[in-house]
Amino acid sequence: MNDQGTLDAAEETIPDIPTRIRTGLSAGFQTSLKIIKVSVPLYVAVTLLKGTPVLDLLGKVFAPVMGIFGLPGEAAFAFVAAFLLNLYAAIAVIVPLHLTPFQVTQCGLMMGIAHNLVVEGGVLSTTGARGGVLTLGRLVIACVAGLLLRGLWSLWETAASWAMALPGLS
Repeated sequence: MNDQGTLDAAEETIPDIPTRIRTGLSAGFQTSLKIIKVSVPLYVAVTLLKGTPVLDLLGKVFAPVMGIFGLPGEAAFAFVAAFLLNLYAAIAVIVPLHLTPFQVTQCGLMMGIAHNLVVEGGVLSTTGARGGVLTLGRLVIACVAGLLLRGLWSLWETAASWAMALPGLS
C-alpha cells in the first residue's frame, strides 16, 4: 500500500467534531464524578473531625514526624490520602486544615513525588519492575525533597530577617 492509501485510512477513523465534543464531555463528566465521590466525603469528614478532639489527638501523635518537614501533625491525613488514593483526595483533606502557603507547597512537592503508591506500585510490578523497591524509592525521594525545601525555606526566612535588620530597611 502506498502512503496515500495509509493517509486515507487514517482520515476515515477520525470522528467528526460533534462526536468528539460529545465523547470529551462524557469522559470529562465521568472523571469529575469519580473525583467528587472521593473528595467531597473526605472534605466533610476532615471538617467534622476538626470539631472533635480526635483530629487534635491524632495530630499530636504525628506531630514529631510531620514537624521535621515543617508541617502540623494533622497533615499526616493528607499524606495517607495521597499515598493510598490520589492527589485529589489529598487536596480534599488539606483544604479544611488551613495550612500556610509554605505548608501547602511542601505537601504538594512531597505528594507529587509519592502519590497513589498502591496502584502505581502494582502496575510497576506487572511490568517486571520491582514495585516495592520503586515505591520505597519514591517515598525516600519525597522525604529528601521535603527536607531540602524545609532547609531552603529556613535559609530564606533567615536571609529575610537579616535584610530587615539592616539599617534603613526597618
